[in-house]
Amino acid sequence: MKINEVHQGIQKHKKRRRIGRGTGSGRGKTSGRGHKGQKSRSGWSSPPAFQGGTMPLVRRVPKRGFNNRFALTVVTVNVSDLEKAFEAGDEVTPESLREKSLAKRRYDVLKILGDGELTKKLKVSANRFSKTAREKIEKAGGEAIELAGKTPLTKKPKEKI
Repeated sequence: MKINEVHQGIQKHKKRRRIGRGTGSGRGKTSGRGHKGQKSRSGWSSPPAFQGGTMPLVRRVPKRGFNNRFALTVVTVNVSDLEKAFEAGDEVTPESLREKSLAKRRYDVLKILGDGELTKKLKVSANRFSKTAREKIEKAGGEAIELAGKTPLTKKPKEKI
């Protein structure tokens, strides 16, 4: 083999197969659909969950529970995690938590929980704080700053006419 023969026989732009162009073409007459049957008819298409007439798995498996589309995704970070990841006097923000891989995924609300101990003075900014988390942060000499963000939906009372 020579260098000029390396690409010989390789087609970059393959011609499309022209079906239904006479019996001599090898793909004429029934155009590769065979004789009779459901798939040979024009306009045949199968539903995505079709399993040959058997009751589809999607319909066999029971549906359970309720999935609230409007629920806010809340990411929680414990006080003990802040103790490990940050130095005394640091400012804890959603951005700094993302950098330290404590709140990586997408979320609507960031909540600080009070599990563990905190000895360092930190300035913590988050959307929500648990009662114990707020107490522990302030006890250590830091401050808990509540960020404005998405609040839970509450129904407005109807006005009487």
